[in-house]
Amino acid sequence: MTEIAKDRSMEIQKEMLADHYRRLEDAPKSGEPVVYTFVPGNLNELVRSFDALPVFPEINALQSAMRGKSAGYIATAEKAGHSEDVCSYVKCDVGMARSGNVGPTGTRLPRPDLLLLSYTGCYTFMKWFELLREEYDCPVVFVQVPYQGDGSITPGHRAYVARQIRETVIPALERLTGKPYDEGRLRESLARSARAEEDLVAVFESAMRRPSPIDAYFGAVYYVGPIFSAFRGTEEGAEYYRTLREEVEERARQGLGPSTPSGVLTRQKYRLVVEGPPNWTHFRDFWKLFSDEGAVVVASTYSKVGGTYDFGFRHDMEDPLGTLADYCGGCYTNIDLPGRVRMLADYVERYSADGFVIHSVKSCNSFSAGQLTILREVEKRTGVPGAFFESDLVDPRYFSPANLKNRLESYLQMIEARRGAAAR
Repeated sequence: MTEIAKDRSMEIQKEMLADHYRRLEDAPKSGEPVVYTFVPGNLNELVRSFDALPVFPEINALQSAMRGKSAGYIATAEKAGHSEDVCSYVKCDVGMARSGNVGPTGTRLPRPDLLLLSYTGCYTFMKWFELLREEYDCPVVFVQVPYQGDGSITPGHRAYVARQIRETVIPALERLTGKPYDEGRLRESLARSARAEEDLVAVFESAMRRPSPIDAYFGAVYYVGPIFSAFRGTEEGAEYYRTLREEVEERARQGLGPSTPSGVLTRQKYRLVVEGPPNWTHFRDFWKLFSDEGAVVVASTYSKVGGTYDFGFRHDMEDPLGTLADYCGGCYTNIDLPGRVRMLADYVERYSADGFVIHSVKSCNSFSAGQLTILREVEKRTGVPGAFFESDLVDPRYFSPANLKNRLESYLQMIEARRGAAAR
């Protein structure tokens, strides 16, 4: 088995995560308050400006899946009465809580002192926190983020979200922590976020080169880990992205491709765009299906779940609450179907892709709804053929490697045939 070579940035991220989970385990003794929240539209800069520690349940679920623990947790949840059709992230989290709440790194997770829900296009998030409220008997704060039904964030939407942050979220955090709101501290954090976002966009856009020095889907899940979670707005987060950018730029200067399960992928036969989250239970095997064929992903939508920075958004320290409202409204899961089509078509054209793959996951309605329409529309606009694969997020029962391999091989053969026809 070929090991994926670890860059310095990966080692830094590993240390950051381990330290964060250690602090979470010690929180009942240290007295640091704990806030459970979700990735899309999270208010990490604000939470951390109150010295509270965030926990992201869906991150715990995917990390548990990558470590082979999700099947047992899902079985525990189903025995407790949760249907097979319920989101597997939810069942993994509920099963983990009922199995001692030991996190993916092996340390025990603390109970939440507050459940902070920024609703950004996923109805399941609401039901998920209803379950956790029953499990932990703790307060919930709900930020309603208007869906981009007309394809944009209106001034009214922005003011509505900013008002909820000012009048509901901040007072709740003040009560929880006993500390007053410190806008100066929040501004400093937002400035660090903007620096990290600038570096991350440079990393993403490096994939326009040939060969691409990154894989913008499988590799990108590592790149976006800190900025999607507890480290956006922190010094260590900003330093991580500076280091990552330097690594990628050096790889580009040397004309090297990304490290993959098949080795360094410098000879790239196919450039693809991917829509949808990856499968986490067989993440390495899933990636290897692509890298064995010489396929590199040059852009993906999943890597924008925690922010569409490559379309220009940056956190703005001059308008702290307004910029947090913009961030909540602009996350990928809050964008309407035509907006998602435009994004994918833009990626196919800007990154000179040979094709695009939709990975539809059984569990996630906010991603999967409308994906066949997206497939047809992107094909029509770009003239580039698409492919449709199916599995799941963290339920291993829905991952069929032989089926996926056959579909991918057939799809790449079709791309090859079109190339041959175009050359004649």
